[in-house]
Amino acid sequence: MDEPTPVDTDGHGTHTASTAAGNAVKGSLYGIGRGTARGGVPSARIAMYKVCWGGGCSDLDILAAFDDAIPDGVDIISISIGGPSRQFFHDPIAIGAFHAMRKGILTSCAGGNDGPMISTVQNNAPWIMTVAASSIDRQFISKIRLGDGTTTWGNGINTFTMKNKIYPLTSGAHASNLTKNYPYGNASACDFGTLGEAKVKGRIVYCLGDSGPDSTIKGLKGAGTIMAVDPQLDYYMITLTPGATVARYKDGDKIDRYINSTKMPRAVIYKTITVRMKAPFVASFSSRGPQFVSRSILKPDLAAPGLNILASYTKLTSLTGDPSDRRFSDFTIMSGTSMACPHASGAAAYVKSFHPDWSPAAIKSALMTTATPMRIRDQYGELSSGSGQINPLRAVHPGLIYDIDESSYVSFLCKEGYNSTSIGILMGDKKKYKCSDFKKARGFDGLNYPSMHIQLGRKDTKISAVFYRTVTYVGYGNISGFKAKVTSPKELSVVVIPNMLRFTKKHQKQSFKVFVKGKSVKNGTDILSATLEWINFGYSVKSPILVYKQGAFF
Repeated sequence: MDEPTPVDTDGHGTHTASTAAGNAVKGSLYGIGRGTARGGVPSARIAMYKVCWGGGCSDLDILAAFDDAIPDGVDIISISIGGPSRQFFHDPIAIGAFHAMRKGILTSCAGGNDGPMISTVQNNAPWIMTVAASSIDRQFISKIRLGDGTTTWGNGINTFTMKNKIYPLTSGAHASNLTKNYPYGNASACDFGTLGEAKVKGRIVYCLGDSGPDSTIKGLKGAGTIMAVDPQLDYYMITLTPGATVARYKDGDKIDRYINSTKMPRAVIYKTITVRMKAPFVASFSSRGPQFVSRSILKPDLAAPGLNILASYTKLTSLTGDPSDRRFSDFTIMSGTSMACPHASGAAAYVKSFHPDWSPAAIKSALMTTATPMRIRDQYGELSSGSGQINPLRAVHPGLIYDIDESSYVSFLCKEGYNSTSIGILMGDKKKYKCSDFKKARGFDGLNYPSMHIQLGRKDTKISAVFYRTVTYVGYGNISGFKAKVTSPKELSVVVIPNMLRFTKKHQKQSFKVFVKGKSVKNGTDILSATLEWINFGYSVKSPILVYKQGAFF
């Protein structure tokens, strides 16, 4: 049973909080990832609200945290929590974030860890900044050397240095303890109860799969574990066995052949080291769009580092949480959109420190329109990354912002079909809200959003949408002109009217329309992706335009 204490007993909150803010300190995980660690905004102050317990994160606790944080005077709310998508008036995070927005507070949320499947993105309300997890250019690998001198590499965070230069090597299949009377489980995968201790003790064991065989091998007094998976995981687990790593099946096959062709197979696994890799790309686990709560809003909004992130940790639990694990550390390495969210939250706080009067929508717009397109794109494009990887330095001076006020969100909700009762739940007061009292939302999506999104039904035969947008000039100088540049595939016609915006003073607003037309997405074409870029000397204000065909990925 959980102790009734606000103390972080599992490390998740400590890890995410130290990513958003915190002074620069020297840190590493047992020497892995050694360097200087600091939060996104080192000088910021953090207020933490504990809402998750052993039984999960209740709606009441989440709403209570919002009710505490808003009057406490926070500037940004960072929530590394997710759950199944729900209508906004049934979603405690959407409700709480709406209340925060009304008080000028931006809420940044994790996009979910159910990727790479599409339509899994969470926290989809347009007043929320929804964050996908991307990689950094640092990779952790462990070298494996076989007795014949062959070497290969594996992933997994292995903090151990093996005492001996070489160890006997076997496989789950060879170490099987299954009989005709007890044939249950998969010995090749090193399932619990399938291996004999005499065949495992003192040996490195090769196992198919990564469903916890290192724990099984440790319990049988094995020396180490090589887990083979396909495809290779891009996120790494903190391994439990003294000496463990995760290899690709194709590399695992070499190890398996060596075991089966050698009388006395041997191997050694080296401690994890750091190498460079190409980045960024969206992590495999990061949830993808499209979302179906508000079909015309592209989610996630943007991406931030969330893959194998070193940050602070609690010493109230071991690195793996396993009672037999005796490793406790001030730092650990975690992966998830939970880790990406505080990176974006820190970036938002950084922008707000320069522009304390900006609205939540303005801050989110600045981060989205200055984001860097993913260097390595997957087949889902912006359904994975939104506007791209955050670039906080550029976001401080975006040139133009897409602002949204409270009444515009209400008009959007009316267009989406929400009635006075559901809008009242979001508002949290007893006032009766009539859609007829608000300006009618215009255009395909009815919102001044920094991205544009079209979802086609299975039977749609053509693409036709008009987006109404208004930008506010926040650049240097009183007179400035921005010219529209459109990049689109041949299947799409994207026309911007007017294609030149001229501003004569700061904070001036200018409106434009974007016409998107084309024939229906062809069979075999998953998505069509275009970009609208407003260009001025020193500024590039980008908005993705995405067309998605329902059923294209099924």
